[in-house]
Amino acid sequence: MAASGAGDTRDAKDGKAPFAQRIDPTQEKLTPSQLQSIRQVQLAQWQKTLPHRNIVIGLGIGALVLGIYGYTIYSISQERFLDELEDEAKAARARALERASGP
Repeated sequence: MAASGAGDTRDAKDGKAPFAQRIDPTQEKLTPSQLQSIRQVQLAQWQKTLPHRNIVIGLGIGALVLGIYGYTIYSISQERFLDELEDEAKAARARALERASGP
């Protein structure tokens, strides 16, 4: 039978596995294989969360574009623009008639 603590990751008191301990690779002396293992785990975590981030960023950009488009359509509608042009054209015609009939 193996001695307690020799490869056994469970705590003898409550039977639970110990939590992972955070380390700073720049301050602790780690072997190249340990550093490679850390990099592999970090890469796996990054690849796992990347699709979720892409979806969130894509939805955010899409919402921004739709918001800008909606605000543009709301604030500058074609009906008001054409009405303003028509009013200006009527005023210009009236001025032209006054000039033509005046002198």
